[in-house]
Amino acid sequence: MTAQTVQSVSMTSYFLYGILIYLAAINIVAFFLYGIDKWKAQRNKWRVTEARLLWIAVAGGSIGALLGMKVWHHKTQHAKFRFGLPAILFLHLAIAIVAVYYFSH
Repeated sequence: MTAQTVQSVSMTSYFLYGILIYLAAINIVAFFLYGIDKWKAQRNKWRVTEARLLWIAVAGGSIGALLGMKVWHHKTQHAKFRFGLPAILFLHLAIAIVAVYYFSH
């Protein structure tokens, strides 16, 4: 292996670690954001907007949003959440599969 190849592999590893850290963080935030909104809803307090809840899923937090929806029993009757969050997750998985295929060739 040449020095340039080693450096390329190292940069790729750092990039992938960065993506994994970002995804872990955004999913944790999404999960707790659904819980916070549920807590606020039960107390008639200021709420997190539905748009914000959906956008955090689009930004990479779809797994955390789905888990938060299930664990906190929040937004489970709203069609845009019940069908939209799985659709967002499916899109994220499709992008990941294409990226893995593209970068492995």
